[in-house]
Amino acid sequence: MPMFDLPEIPRHPSMTTQEYVYARLRNAIMVGVVQPESTLTIRGLADYLDLSPTPVREALRRLSSERAIELLGNRRISIPVMTAARFDEIVRLRMTLECHAARRALPFVSEVLIDQMRLIDDRMDDYVQSRDMNALTISNHEFHQVLYTANPHQTVMPVIESVWLQLGPFQRQMIRELEQFYLIDRHKEILAALRQRDGAALTEAIEADIEDGIGRVGHEVLRARQPGLQPLNGQLGM
Repeated sequence: MPMFDLPEIPRHPSMTTQEYVYARLRNAIMVGVVQPESTLTIRGLADYLDLSPTPVREALRRLSSERAIELLGNRRISIPVMTAARFDEIVRLRMTLECHAARRALPFVSEVLIDQMRLIDDRMDDYVQSRDMNALTISNHEFHQVLYTANPHQTVMPVIESVWLQLGPFQRQMIRELEQFYLIDRHKEILAALRQRDGAALTEAIEADIEDGIGRVGHEVLRARQPGLQPLNGQLGM
């Protein structure tokens, strides 16, 4: 049996079993319920979900194509190991994609949307206090997604979600090992930049949010595992 509980998610009536299994597993990986280097079996997951192996296998193939998992021999799956080089690449990619998405969304941002983001951020403050890490991670994604999808012409969101998916298990491990999520709440800076319609300040706040919330903490975790590790390219504080 898997050593975790897969969070329940709403199932739309039009969803097939395979689509629902994919969505539920994807959500579990993205919020970090499945730990890095975990090894599970297709049969074990099927038994856990009370399903036949077929929809589970198809869902796992999709997740493998998104590089969220690795398919091993003997019908086993594993969460990829996070290395310093891979972490650096993913964090830099997240910065590039999300700064692009934020800049492109800015002309379409309304005061109503900013107020919606502020309410999400207020909920996140409560989740930090209660240590509800699943809700905190989901709300963090929601905060950014509301902004990026304000652009009605955007096509980048699926790519950004793929990056979040690859970071999910390691991000939860960072929280557990260092008992911190943000050094500074950069969301307040993002909201201020949006209200001022300041593109440069918005980009700076997005970069700082990713660096403080993931980059610096992630590097500390990796450095603890690999003494003597230096920040890649001397940037990101990692």
